[in-house]
Amino acid sequence: MTETKIKNFKDKPFTLAGKEYCSRLILGSGKYPTLSIMKEALIRSGAEIVTVALRRVNLKDKSPQSFYEAIPKGMTILPNTAGCYNVEDAIKVAHLAKEILETDHPLLKLEIIGDPQTLLPDTIGLLEATKILVKEGFKVLPYTNDDPILAKKLEEAGAEAVMPLASPIGSGQGLLNPNNIRWIIERVKSVPVIVDAGVGTASDAAEAMELGADGILMNTAIAEAKNPVLMAQAMKMGVEAGRIAYLSGRMAKRDLASASSPPV
Repeated sequence: MTETKIKNFKDKPFTLAGKEYCSRLILGSGKYPTLSIMKEALIRSGAEIVTVALRRVNLKDKSPQSFYEAIPKGMTILPNTAGCYNVEDAIKVAHLAKEILETDHPLLKLEIIGDPQTLLPDTIGLLEATKILVKEGFKVLPYTNDDPILAKKLEEAGAEAVMPLASPIGSGQGLLNPNNIRWIIERVKSVPVIVDAGVGTASDAAEAMELGADGILMNTAIAEAKNPVLMAQAMKMGVEAGRIAYLSGRMAKRDLASASSPPV
């Protein structure tokens, strides 16, 4: 690459469900100590999308003290079906989101949990619900496990993104199986791959982005940090650094040393 091309290089925008975003970081809205800290963290992160659990938050309340008012102006609200354990409940919450947000084609983070302890997804129900909701006009972003086969099936079912976990929700364990995430990225080509759940710190975010993920969705890592606002900034920088490193193309790993300067 010539020096001119390097100077003029500009990353392609992050496109999700037909809309372009500058930030590749998506944040959740739960577990923060206060709404004011949540709002400050959302601003500091540079994120443009925030996901909200409709079973836990009343978005119909537009009072000055409401949760809704703590969302920075201009952020895209991504409703999610957190807390749903079957297809029927997830579809009901999806239609509630459509009603509250007053849109014909809402974005929807689809979660169907299969086990209350691990919070791992019910993948059979997830695929079924994705097919139903896509046919009904929803722009579905399914939270799934790190199975490359299922990821491809969700893409083929019409999902607007595939969102595999790095590790169990809220565990902060980081990428437990980077090979599976890499295989998903290699196979899912028509929609973004967004790593969702398990990121614990900025290096985890950078590692996921270095694999070629299109974006990261996180909540607990920021909300439960000792300083959520400062961690939000760290995550912003981690996502950006990982993306740039991926685009740069890392050096090949070698079994032996390689001198940086020529032998005398």
